[in-house]
Amino acid sequence: MTKLDLDSYKAKKDTIKHEGVVSRISEHGIVVSLKGNVNCEGCKAQSACGVSESNDKEIEIENPTESYQLNEPVDVVLNRELGLKAVFWAYVFPFILMFSVLVITSLFLKEWISGLISLAILVPYYFMLFVLKDTFKKAFQVSILKFN
Repeated sequence: MTKLDLDSYKAKKDTIKHEGVVSRISEHGIVVSLKGNVNCEGCKAQSACGVSESNDKEIEIENPTESYQLNEPVDVVLNRELGLKAVFWAYVFPFILMFSVLVITSLFLKEWISGLISLAILVPYYFMLFVLKDTFKKAFQVSILKFN
């Protein structure tokens, strides 16, 4: 990205930025190890997001526009709206699905059977997410910027 693009990303409040270091480089992309982030402290989704809990998170960026060196400091930028959508698909929707199935099946079946079915419904849901992972990768594009 150009200097102007970098400044516009830094100025936006609707983006989530994490500092990281390039840990691996392959022919398809690069892997960035994320450091702790002070922006996580003010985020409303902090309790549901796994990025803020640990320093050993990695993110893969496919086909970066610039060339990067190993151990080079970089900024990983994600639109805040996409972060909230990721939390929705990973945590909120499965809870709504499980609770809805529990309520509906408890009207017709015994409670223990309803509980098992409501837990079992998560298996096809997460399998569907696994099958659609390429679609989600395209939808949740992450930008990478050289650290200045």
